[in-house]
Amino acid sequence: MVHQFKIVVEKTPDGYVAYPLGLKGVVVGQGNTYEQALSDVKSAIQFHIETFGSEMLELEPPVGPRFDTTAKSLG
Repeated sequence: MVHQFKIVVEKTPDGYVAYPLGLKGVVVGQGNTYEQALSDVKSAIQFHIETFGSEMLELEPPVGPRFDTTAKSLG
């Protein structure tokens, strides 16, 4: 059975970090590029489900409105 996950990929000072929504537990991928982080998290998702089973899937993933912003320090 194929499951689809929303994956968040964030740029960090050290590269990229990716994590899925709708999966119980901590699953993170990383890489020097967007593509590497995405590939790494896909592999981590597969490993997580194979290791811990389908009970790791959330029936109703917490996907709601997302707001991205930046703020400058005032100090």
